[in-house]
Amino acid sequence: MSIITTATALLADIAVETDRTDAVQSFVKQETILVEITSADGLHATGYAYTIGTGGSSVLALLQDHLLPLLVGQDARNVEGLWQRLFTTTRSTTTGAITSLALAAVDTALWDLRCKRAGEPLWRLAGGHRREVPVYDTEGGWLHLSPDDLVKSALRAQEAGWAGVKIKVGKPDVAEDAERLRAVREAVGPSLHIMTDANQSQTVSSALRLASALEPYAPYWLEEPMPADDLGGHAQLARATRIPIAVGESMYSVMQFRTYLENRAASVVQVDAARIGGITPWLKVAHLAESHNVMVCPHFLMELHVSLAAAVPNGHFVEYIPQLRAVTRTELAVRDGMAVAPDEPGIGIDWDMDAIDNRRVS
Repeated sequence: MSIITTATALLADIAVETDRTDAVQSFVKQETILVEITSADGLHATGYAYTIGTGGSSVLALLQDHLLPLLVGQDARNVEGLWQRLFTTTRSTTTGAITSLALAAVDTALWDLRCKRAGEPLWRLAGGHRREVPVYDTEGGWLHLSPDDLVKSALRAQEAGWAGVKIKVGKPDVAEDAERLRAVREAVGPSLHIMTDANQSQTVSSALRLASALEPYAPYWLEEPMPADDLGGHAQLARATRIPIAVGESMYSVMQFRTYLENRAASVVQVDAARIGGITPWLKVAHLAESHNVMVCPHFLMELHVSLAAAVPNGHFVEYIPQLRAVTRTELAVRDGMAVAPDEPGIGIDWDMDAIDNRRVS
């Protein structure tokens, strides 16, 4: 039977694998919230969400105090119905990051169970468009790295056949951002995609100056130039620059994406499965973007997003930032510049629960 008999959650801190800095913050640690569910027929599944340093205990409390008790006794096959029920229960705290992260941990566990019961991998059950997706590197493009370091990392990615690299921007002097991008472009030539990311650090006026300075070096996109709430600013910038504007990692509802797309304020959608509330709303955003002829290039969570990007026809790239290798038995497979979605039943993450227990926050 598919009735949920147990639903538990835990919080584990996973140290970053390398220094990661952008224009507004440093990635201190990954607070990883895991939800484990068991059904009456003996199937076991795990879902997760994350923060980059704060708020994990709040997500855990919301799960333990309010959401998980509602799951026990429910039919795990009713993924959409369970998502809506939990969302309705937390309506007074939506739309917001804490609630979306909690919903995501539950929803990914339910999809893990759904896939295992069907004997299918996530990439196929969520759509099955293809199994491989181009990958680009972010790990070699952090803001504190020197131009020489950026060039070396970009050349390594190019030699490995990867599709592109991401360079963080948002230096106090826009000329320094332009110089960093120029150094990489001259080293790799015109064929490698160079994504840029300002991490919500700009105003409208400074974003216009930044885009103008970067345009000669043909960036593939300019990501999160301004705070995600500034819809009008992004629409103004999108009209003023030839650089495609990318948004999504800091958006927490399907409706936010709809508004951006309807206003032509972005031409790249970077929906994050944890921050949007799980796989169920992630797929809605992806299909919404497809209806606007917009590509989906999800933020972070490469171990999960490789399957989701592969599932939909407008899934274009997977972002390479390794963060789960300390607590999983497998890692993202990359072959000839393509990220390969796992083919085992489930969401495709083989957790090392002993390693997680060693990092568990009591």
